[in-house]
Formats: sequence, structure tokens, C-alpha cells
Amino acid sequence: MHEPEALATVSAYVMGDRPADAETPLVFLIGGHGARRLEPLGYDGLVRMFARACTRAGVREPWVTPHALRHTHATRMWEGGMRELTLQKRLGHASPESTRIYTRVSDPAVVAEYNRALVRNDASRQEAK
Repeated sequence: MHEPEALATVSAYVMGDRPADAETPLVFLIGGHGARRLEPLGYDGLVRMFARACTRAGVREPWVTPHALRHTHATRMWEGGMRELTLQKRLGHASPESTRIYTRVSDPAVVAEYNRALVRNDASRQEAK
């Protein structure tokens, strides 16, 4: 999620695709005209929507996921000086230990190894099919 295109894609969703008449502070909502309109988007729906948006933006790598965006945001806030307890509250974590997991991903070697593992896992899944 280090590419500006990813953040631009999320911004484009908020400004163009998110239902404009929503009165909730939640970002990702069910659109359309159905009975569930304006309800929070479930994680599976969010993953599908995110994948489509990333593909349109030309930012489709196996490791680019909503969860990776969450980690990137948390890491950037931590590196920018956000206090651990504030970050813990922002992420909705019950314990500081959970938040610490997010703040360690900025080590370039860890990120590189994580990305290599994702690519290997994706290749293994493709071979299994």
C-alpha cells in the first residue's frame, strides 16, 4: 500500500461510489437500491470491492489487501509519532500487544519477506488448482 494509486482509489470510492446520502461515519457501505442499502459492507464484500478497485487502478499484487492497507495506515501513524494508546484505540484493539504487531511491519526486511511468502503461497495455490 505504499503506492499513491491505492490511496487515490480509496478516495475515489469515498467521493464517487459511496452512497452520498449515508449518515453514518462508516466508510464502506452497501450501495444500490436493495433492502440492505447503506448497511455496513461485510469483509468478503469489501475484499471483492477492493480487488476490483485495485485492478482498475493497476495496483493488483497478491499482498495488496484491505488488511495490508490497515497495517500500512497503522505503521504510518506510528512512524509519524502517534502514541501507542491512541493508535490502539483507533484500531479498536483490546490490548497493546495487538497494536504492537502492527507497528513492527515497518522493518523493510520483514515486509520483503512477507511479500515473498505471499507470492509463494499464491503460486502454490495456483498450482494446486
